[in-house]
Amino acid sequence: MKPQLLIGAATSGSGKTTFTMGLLRALKKRGMRVQPFKCGPDYIDTQFHTLAADRESVNLDTWMASRTHVQHIYNKYGEGADVCVAEGVMGLFDGYSRMEGSSAEISQLLGIPVILVVSARSAAYSVAPLIYGFKHFHPNVKIAGVVFNQVSSLPHYNYLKDACADAGVECLGYLPFTDGLKIPSRHLGLTLTAKRAMDVLIEQAAALVEKYVDIDKLLNICHRGFPCRYILPYSSEVGVESFTPRTKKLKIAVARDPAFNFIYRENIARLAELGHITYFSPVYGSDLPEADLLYLPGGYPELFARQLHRRKKLMEAIKTFAEEGGKVLAECGGMMFLTRSLTARQGGTAYAMAGVLPLDCTMVGARLHLGYRRLEYNGLELKGHEFHYSNIIEPDALPSVAKQFTVRGMEVNTPLYRYKNVIAGYTHLYWGEADILKLWEE
Repeated sequence: MKPQLLIGAATSGSGKTTFTMGLLRALKKRGMRVQPFKCGPDYIDTQFHTLAADRESVNLDTWMASRTHVQHIYNKYGEGADVCVAEGVMGLFDGYSRMEGSSAEISQLLGIPVILVVSARSAAYSVAPLIYGFKHFHPNVKIAGVVFNQVSSLPHYNYLKDACADAGVECLGYLPFTDGLKIPSRHLGLTLTAKRAMDVLIEQAAALVEKYVDIDKLLNICHRGFPCRYILPYSSEVGVESFTPRTKKLKIAVARDPAFNFIYRENIARLAELGHITYFSPVYGSDLPEADLLYLPGGYPELFARQLHRRKKLMEAIKTFAEEGGKVLAECGGMMFLTRSLTARQGGTAYAMAGVLPLDCTMVGARLHLGYRRLEYNGLELKGHEFHYSNIIEPDALPSVAKQFTVRGMEVNTPLYRYKNVIAGYTHLYWGEADILKLWEE
């Protein structure tokens, strides 16, 4: 038995992340080992969680992974913790198809209760039917309590407590309206300066949670058996795929710094089964570690284009590695780093990049490309998530080698490029239950 909960909300923008970060830090300050999780494919909130809890956050996503795999990694990472806290995504029941892929589905799958964050801005007793509806909408999704956000005064909170009482849900407290408590733009690299600023915000959120939220009651009502139950309808699904036994342990180089940090925790765990991982920084370093496999994850290379442009020695080493047949997997920002040039803004310099791919990348005219993707390549099926603003200027200069589809089966023109043993594309792949080395099998 241990406290386990999912922090959900009626809508996006209700304050889930602020409350989650504050609660994680408040629990850590109590000396508790708290394991954070994030519902969905987000790779930015997980970094905020990690800062707040000093424990790496893990994604739980029923589109990119099987349900048995989600249960497996929840138990795996939660086992050594005193409390498990999962932050939801969007509104509680918002999924890629009705409730499928939603935070509510994760709550039901893991058998953990929901703490509902409700924005009280411009609302008072009228939140009662909203709370009542969330409590009764789905019998297997348990709303254990409510925390209100953006509460203007104690009299305001009293109306909200009445609403909870009449809806039959525990009121656990609130966060007052605070001008300075606002998460900065997510489109920033997590430099040391940015981390320090985030840490100040997390401390502010924790102080409010400690003062205005009944943490003890929250923990008490969220005690559940651990590990999570295995629900019969999902028991027939295939679990984690075992890698084909290999006698050789690979040397794996992974880029990780403020420009390249969109990384799924379980992907790294699977790479670690293949061999030894060495991290390096394209922003701050000049040397490429000795490697059999190079992984360049996504991130914000456009914010560090000038610094990356100066890493001539590193870029030459990466190009040589690729030309000599080294295995490279580059996702989104990692792919941008492999192009000939990167233009960060209108009228700005086209900074020379590694030049492995005969492509040029630009942020000019940028618009958001977003959504889950299913990828078919050489008989292999992988799933992932596309999230980027940049564009390849002439995307057909190198033919795509794969087909990609949305959750509804509609083909999209998102390319996957291959040059020798370099595989690169915009989609952030999840291979937590797959053998990523099959990408290079003929």
